Amino acid sequence: MTDAEPPPPRVRERLRALPSVDRLATSVARAELAERRAEVLGGAADEADLVARARERLRPAPRRVLNATGVVVHTNLGRAPLAAAARAAVASAAEGYSNLELDLATGERGSRHDHVEALLREVTGAEAAMAVNNCAAAALAGPGRDIVVSRGQLIEIGGGFRIPDVVAQAGARLVEVGTTNRTRLADYASAVGSETGAILRAHPSNFRTLGFTEEVEIESLCSLGVPVIDDVGSGALADDLALVAEEPAVRRSVRAGAGLVCFSGDKLLGGPQAGVMVGTREAVQACRRHPLARAMRIDKLSLAALHATLALYRDPERARTEIPVLSMLDAAPEALQARAVRLAQTCGGEVVSSTAKVGGGALPLLELPGPAVALDVGLAGPLRSGEPPVIGRIADGRLLLDVRTLTDEEADLAAAAVLAAR
Repeated sequence: MTDAEPPPPRVRERLRALPSVDRLATSVARAELAERRAEVLGGAADEADLVARARERLRPAPRRVLNATGVVVHTNLGRAPLAAAARAAVASAAEGYSNLELDLATGERGSRHDHVEALLREVTGAEAAMAVNNCAAAALAGPGRDIVVSRGQLIEIGGGFRIPDVVAQAGARLVEVGTTNRTRLADYASAVGSETGAILRAHPSNFRTLGFTEEVEIESLCSLGVPVIDDVGSGALADDLALVAEEPAVRRSVRAGAGLVCFSGDKLLGGPQAGVMVGTREAVQACRRHPLARAMRIDKLSLAALHATLALYRDPERARTEIPVLSMLDAAPEALQARAVRLAQTCGGEVVSSTAKVGGGALPLLELPGPAVALDVGLAGPLRSGEPPVIGRIADGRLLLDVRTLTDEEADLAAAAVLAAR
């Protein structure tokens, strides 16, 4: 469409629907003045910049930021960035109505789980699967049943959520076995009985116990003849990526015969926030029937992003290239160096050696060496307040912009932001 050509009817309708400048400005001004009046009446004596506050009110929240911290799966910054295919899928699902719970072939009501179950079965080898907004795997044990857990795996995750509390909420009885650092197969075997609902293996994603330690492999646990719930944490489906070899592999747990394998969607999997559960048909059906299943169901936008992300895993090479988390972890040193040099030359910083982290509670001991650009620490605040905000890392009295967590395009935007902040 050239400048002389009128926009199509659909575009004209959307343009007409935009609020007028006066209406938008009046709405924001009224809200800001009302808030300030309440502050003054409450005793505020400061001089507030109402124009700056009104400008901030107009900004979207949450909004895009540039992650230059070097933490690949940064919980405070939304964890895994989505692949282009996943972003496109979200846009398509958000454009209007969707076939979230409609079977287009029959015209009858469908299940939202059907959109990803076949893909999950394909990429994990499981009999059945479902996705929710979080994993409440302990429900499988059932009210009044025992759930057996190693003392070394009674973990607490972010926000203060603890394994004992989750088990209690499920109405199950917690049976602790072994010690903090050593748990053997015999410990589990002696605890299993007629009241055992399941054995829970919880991967300590965000810490490691080193030294005099022992734990039981998933194959041995599955040989005890009771259902095993294996919470593998970050969702390591990229088996061929050496950097994630220390994380428990989803496919291995499925092959071992775990009743239910649980993992996150927005960590090493590289997708949206989701709780993914794969395993035996009986176990997954038990989760679907649970009274909390509806409260924990996944929404249509996350479902669209998850489907698109999983589809990339059909081709491992494509997954490593197009899923940002995997691409960052597998980045070539020469590519990182070139990106850092270009950023430093543009904004006047210094290229230094640095160490990035996986983040998101995964691989806490793994260090990812690479370059960063060192700047004056005084730029940290102005860069956070810029548009787009640039979030770096402060070390040794300097602000570091780690290029591992920036694309080439984002590095250019970061350079422009630095120049504007000076």
